[in-house]
Amino acid sequence: MWPWPKCVASRAWPMARPPRPRHPTVAIVMARILLCTSASAALYKACDLASQLTQAGHEVPVLLTPSAAQLVSPQQFEAVTGQPSRVHELGEDRLGAMDHIDFARGLAAVVVAPCTAALAGRIAMGLATDLVTTTLMAVPLGVPRLVCPAMNPHMLAQPAVARNLAQMVEDGWERMEPEVGHMACGEDGPGRLADPDLITQRLLEILSA
Repeated sequence: MWPWPKCVASRAWPMARPPRPRHPTVAIVMARILLCTSASAALYKACDLASQLTQAGHEVPVLLTPSAAQLVSPQQFEAVTGQPSRVHELGEDRLGAMDHIDFARGLAAVVVAPCTAALAGRIAMGLATDLVTTTLMAVPLGVPRLVCPAMNPHMLAQPAVARNLAQMVEDGWERMEPEVGHMACGEDGPGRLADPDLITQRLLEILSA
């Protein structure tokens, strides 16, 4: 028998990564939460958010803007949620006759994360230009809505962006402030997407209210 290599026998194997703490689910039953995403360097965090909400027992259909689908495949979201993930209402991507109505039905909450300056502008002005914005226009007024901006600090500071986000709040959206830190563009400042853990926690609080 070959001798056991000393380098293997003496190797100190790394300890397993501790499990992520579970979010409290205070009297929360399974809910349907619509996640809408847009093209941002923080889009990968939306996959983590979708996974967390799914693991908490919720249905999480996902809608992507066409630009977002160029960064992350809709199939990636379907893999972590087990729910439909769509980009276009017309063509082969469609599920039914009126997908924007179907996606807007039976929702307990809506979250837009990440929300870019472009998407915030379309939502604030009520422009239904794609499946994301058309569906958001069809969501009943009483459904809680959470917007999570993510963009370059200079973009976030623009008066037009501030007006659009303020208009969304006036229209009933709750705004989750972006974090301050180092951005993918290399600059520092406010504009990082809020941590998925914090977004999940806030949504669970909304559902349990």
